Amino acid sequence: MSSAEPLPLVVIRPEPGNSATCAAAREMGLEPVSAPLFEIEAVDWDAPDEHFDAILAGSANVFRHGGAGLAHFSDVPVIAVGETTAAAARSVGFVVSRVGEGGLQPVVMTLPPGKYIRIAGEDRVKLSPPEDVRIVTVVTYASRKRAVPAALQTALNRGAVVLLHSGEAARHFAQECERLGISKKSLHLASLAPRIAELAGNGWGTVAVAAGRTDKEVLELGARMCQTV
Repeated sequence: MSSAEPLPLVVIRPEPGNSATCAAAREMGLEPVSAPLFEIEAVDWDAPDEHFDAILAGSANVFRHGGAGLAHFSDVPVIAVGETTAAAARSVGFVVSRVGEGGLQPVVMTLPPGKYIRIAGEDRVKLSPPEDVRIVTVVTYASRKRAVPAALQTALNRGAVVLLHSGEAARHFAQECERLGISKKSLHLASLAPRIAELAGNGWGTVAVAAGRTDKEVLELGARMCQTV
């Protein structure tokens, strides 16, 4: 591949985020390869009959797939990680009291004493709260993995930059490459956070971490990598 020919950008996150990232990539003049390797599904859950000081939400999927059970907490303020999660909360009638960045753990360390409900997915980061902060966790959605399709396998074998938005995506993508015998050396990963890069493992051509934990920043990193790696 000549230096004048950029590598393709591959987006594997689930919908609706996949379409949003691809649309933003096209606005930057890229032609992204859309290949969702996950599908988000709601799971059955029971709402705890307790009082909580706030809802801790680290993903917009909490409000997209929480279902009727969310109504039990309609008067509980939301502490959201990221503007996308905050917007999803507001769209179904919740009041957002705070928008944090950088994951839930940094937010949890600044919480005042109290009892909080964390509404989350099956795959989630373990939290270590202060002694005077109690967190009850409920799981309302899960990511179902998909195999790499033949067309994507062909593209990956030619070399590409792949955006990684989650630790689960990093693990699954690495396992699929190993299963299919796809050379990691020809693939370059743009990761949303250091933990995601770590979970992808070793052997890749390049692994880089975005300056901030937003889709915009990881996309900008991926776009630069398409031109420079």
